[in-house]
Amino acid sequence: MRKRYIPTVTELEAFSACARLGTTTLAAEHLNLTQSAISRAVGSLEDRLGVALFHRVRQRLVLSPAGQSFQDQADEILRHLNSAASGVMAFGGRDAVLRLAVLPSFARSWLIPRLGGFATAHPEVSLDLSARLDPVDFTREPVDLAIMRSQHEPAGATSEAILPERLVTVAAPTLLAGRVALTDEALLTLPLLQQSTRPTLWLDWFRETELDPRQILRGARFAHFDMVLDAAIAGLGVGLVPDLIAARALASGAVVQATPRHFDTGESYALIRPVRETQGGPVAAFRDWLIGEIASLHR
Repeated sequence: MRKRYIPTVTELEAFSACARLGTTTLAAEHLNLTQSAISRAVGSLEDRLGVALFHRVRQRLVLSPAGQSFQDQADEILRHLNSAASGVMAFGGRDAVLRLAVLPSFARSWLIPRLGGFATAHPEVSLDLSARLDPVDFTREPVDLAIMRSQHEPAGATSEAILPERLVTVAAPTLLAGRVALTDEALLTLPLLQQSTRPTLWLDWFRETELDPRQILRGARFAHFDMVLDAAIAGLGVGLVPDLIAARALASGAVVQATPRHFDTGESYALIRPVRETQGGPVAAFRDWLIGEIASLHR
């Protein structure tokens, strides 16, 4: 029978603990095993791989060159196993899991505050939500649905526009010092907060003007719209963010609109799903709930 060279989890855990702690005694205490069990596991692993992973130096274990090469990969395997186990445990006995990839700012500012309604309506569904800026490859990634900008529809997927993207200017009331309805020229006297993943937004805002682009693009840069909004709340400058992301901060008075003008980008937030997706199950339930939430905005 052909010998298997794939280490067992026990062997990997014993090796990793010995590499970190330096003795089988400490490794045994850490893993709640006997010292002899740790010694057997390390010896079995070394026999399986055909190399010495440790040098025994004055009652301590010192990684050999082979052990040093193996340590990072062994630790990574254990981290992946732990993550996979934790993910499965999160199902909590539920039969269905819905994996969502959502734009970070949309998730934080609009979707997550409303997800309690979906959880109440569908307690049988466990949500697994990740923040994403890049398009999802449904053929390679375990994602059921994505909420992205409409231009992020990948091959082999369909998209459904759910909300138009409309940008507004926001700033802390103290920054504006009582001024309202600022002109474009007045806006340029204030720091303009830049969105680093969409660096041309302020240029688009000022497109009809003859203003110097070098002035327009000056300002602190932030990766996400919610970071731009937080910076505006902190008084660092004027942010240009989607109205749906700014809505709660505007309603609370944390920020005010620097000008009543808005800018329609021509894009939309879209619900994107693979073509292979069936019509029923958690995907359909989430889609129907989401459309209902959006409809309630216009009532």
